[in-house]
Amino acid sequence: MTYALFDLDAAAPLPPLTLTEEESGLAVLVRYEGRPVGFWMEPLAPGTHLGVAEVAERVRRHAGTRLLRERLQAALAPPPPVPPSLPSLTVAVCTRDRPEQLARCLASLERLPPTALGRPVAVDWLVVDNAPSDDRTCALVVERPAVRYVREPRPGLDVARNRALAEARGDRLAFLDDDVTVDGGWLDGLMAAWVEHPDAAAVTGLVLPYALETEAQILFERRGGFRRGFDPVRYQGPEHPGNPLYPCGAGIFGAGANMAFRRDVLQALGGFDEALDTGPPLPGGGDLDIFYRVVRAGHALVYEPRALVFHEHRRDLDGLRRQYHSWGLGFMAFVAKTYASDPAQRLRLRRLVRWWFRYQLRLLRGSAPEPVPPRFVRAELLGGVTGLLGEYGRSARRARRLREQAVAPAP
Repeated sequence: MTYALFDLDAAAPLPPLTLTEEESGLAVLVRYEGRPVGFWMEPLAPGTHLGVAEVAERVRRHAGTRLLRERLQAALAPPPPVPPSLPSLTVAVCTRDRPEQLARCLASLERLPPTALGRPVAVDWLVVDNAPSDDRTCALVVERPAVRYVREPRPGLDVARNRALAEARGDRLAFLDDDVTVDGGWLDGLMAAWVEHPDAAAVTGLVLPYALETEAQILFERRGGFRRGFDPVRYQGPEHPGNPLYPCGAGIFGAGANMAFRRDVLQALGGFDEALDTGPPLPGGGDLDIFYRVVRAGHALVYEPRALVFHEHRRDLDGLRRQYHSWGLGFMAFVAKTYASDPAQRLRLRRLVRWWFRYQLRLLRGSAPEPVPPRFVRAELLGGVTGLLGEYGRSARRARRLREQAVAPAP
């Protein structure tokens, strides 16, 4: 099972699309003058040929409203003025024993122009090598003199993120997962968000699939993947229209694979919670937690789809099942931590937990809009139950022991 990926710009003549005999569907990113405006997936027979008129009808159906808005915006509203200088930026990639993915990520960053919005940008590239088992990552990075290398011996993604925060030189700090590649407009989109929202403490971006070559990748993206839509959204304050669970359902804010912050705000918040995103014991929740704490501290968080990256999803079904388990575990660990630390939100958190379990049961019954194989639902449910039953406390104790061991004097 393989889907072909196509990248179309509706500001230019649309091409016909043809599948090979090995491809059983397609996934299409639609842009307008480079800006992402829509995405759809569609199963098709191998060898299918879509003529220009058929492609145009699909573009209209899946992205027509957004395309119309983009055209009106371009015609009627001048772009916001760009300040004489843009904020400096550290781009941190936290990695562990994945030099092949890291090499691809760094290559995409190296292809970015040294400017954004027509202005030069001071960018500091940083790789944090988290408790590596060998020197392959170090050897890869030292061949790139523009990239700084830091080795963090304590395991844990949030530990590595905090090391990046300590090492960062830019006024803004962006985090990318090592299994993403950045779009050519990523830096423009990131800086545009801060030009349009100079008070924003955090910016997240659109995440689309890098490849859809296996059943697991296609299943994951059919359920929505990491997508959060194609409309920019500003989140700030205690309420958000149409979302009674805001800000507790922190998954709405974006994904940790593609997020950026004001460095001073991260420092003031105490950085990332090292009891979350610890690896196998509790492999998630760190991004949810920091998004929630940014918003609860009164800051603005902006989702900007122009800051686009492409993520390599899990290739095998067992890996996807483990991911769903980790999502349930990390989400409910975040909920349990927040329930204890933020009493003012306990009513919403209880409502969120009820909604989540009802939603999972709908998936098991097959009555939810997106079909999900039952074994993945059961894995996510099991992770959620484990997360509610004290896993955050156990993880906090493990993290404390690791910190103490790291500072203990050698015998």
